[in-house]
Amino acid sequence: MIVNMLFLRYTKVRMKAEIIFKYFPNLSESQRVQFALLEDLYKDWNLKINVVSRKDIEELFLRHVLHSLGIAKIQEFNPNSAILDVGTGGGFPGIPLAILFPESQFTLVDSIGKKIKVVEEVVEGLQLKNVTPINNRVEELNNHYDFIVSRAVAAMPTFVHWVKGKIKKESVHGRRNGILYLKGGVLSEELKNYKTAQIFDLTDYFTEDFFETKKVVYLPLKYRG
Repeated sequence: MIVNMLFLRYTKVRMKAEIIFKYFPNLSESQRVQFALLEDLYKDWNLKINVVSRKDIEELFLRHVLHSLGIAKIQEFNPNSAILDVGTGGGFPGIPLAILFPESQFTLVDSIGKKIKVVEEVVEGLQLKNVTPINNRVEELNNHYDFIVSRAVAAMPTFVHWVKGKIKKESVHGRRNGILYLKGGVLSEELKNYKTAQIFDLTDYFTEDFFETKKVVYLPLKYRG
């Protein structure tokens, strides 16, 4: 009886995660399992520490996981590259990206301790070995990274100020090191002073209505020693 219930639950969750597998068909079986496990992990921890809205938790794979993976449609991360997720909240976009790129190293930082607690527990539950959660302000970090990712935690000028001096000098990707930022809406005013910024519409990669106004902003940054 218990085995059957667990099998049915796993099958149901796998069906919900199919939206991920649809756009990323080359996942290993272990990656598919890790993605499928996200729902139960977040539902469990969301009852204790509310990091995802009740509405969004029911559409976790669309609104959080797949949205996070929009960055991967713009930039694949090479092995041994270092990625910083600023204002990660409950672990987005960092955790989905870490599942997708297991040979890259991800640092997930947030100044709110209870959110990092959730990140730590999800990372442990998934047995992710390439994620380092940090409870701190990003300005206090001293390391350098290939790319800095985030989901609209601040206007771009503020965000650029926060991460100043955090970019590595040498690039190991075809694209220059910098920011990959998930944003929505009209960005012309916010980005008017960033002539090198590129905007990628996620509707070019995902067909769901949710992505109608969703974008990835790429902003190359200079190394500052």
